[in-house]
Amino acid sequence: MANPSFDSLFSGHAAAYAEFRPRYPAALFAALAERAPARRAAWDCGTGNGQAALGLADHFERVLATDVSAEQLAQATPHPRVTYRHLANDADGEPRDLADASFDLVAVAQAAHWFDLPRFYATVARVLAPGGVLALWCYSLLEVAPPIDALVRELHDGTLAPDWPPPRALVMNGYRDLALPFAEITAEITAALPRVAIEQELSLAGLLGYLATWSAVQQQRRRTGSDPLVALTPQLARAWGDPQRPRPVRWPLHLRVARKPA
Repeated sequence: MANPSFDSLFSGHAAAYAEFRPRYPAALFAALAERAPARRAAWDCGTGNGQAALGLADHFERVLATDVSAEQLAQATPHPRVTYRHLANDADGEPRDLADASFDLVAVAQAAHWFDLPRFYATVARVLAPGGVLALWCYSLLEVAPPIDALVRELHDGTLAPDWPPPRALVMNGYRDLALPFAEITAEITAALPRVAIEQELSLAGLLGYLATWSAVQQQRRRTGSDPLVALTPQLARAWGDPQRPRPVRWPLHLRVARKPA
């Protein structure tokens, strides 16, 4: 189901990923649950450290959270309604034993660009209940203030350009190029959200910690033996001001949501 390089890109810095990646807004999970045909069960596929699984657990009786990375799953927060499952022993990272029509919602948070989508969609069509909802989402470059945003953009588009894997282009296009297997209902979800974005405050250290989780930063460190954030840090510090002062940060959120026929 997942691209075979996915595990290697994210397992080595799983603890930092859990600490520094942004949290999805509670309103997103509420809006998705409102449109599910029931609240029995949800599947969070590509859960990573379980951020989306915990949000879904506020609305569903049972959440299955799967990932190909044991290291990522080791960072997940336990929850009585969430079952975490490592998929390494399943062929192609696909759980073969899920019952037909057993989930009211299937969610993929910031991971669908790594999937073998035709294979994944075939599984979704089988395990999603009639009228069930498939939700894919990602977030693009953060926004703080123009001088900081320009430095982050140059890092992303310039310094790291050789080290982004091809699926990154799908994220930067806001998943617009992804085909969906059922009729799209994205507009219903976005209309229910106060803001189609992730919003939280970060210190300078938090920003640098987040940037260090980028797969291209990790790849460039491995490829060249040097850290692309070292030269950038003084520039970011000057643009940031007081490093201890938290700044509001926004990540635009991009959703693609579809409903299986009833």
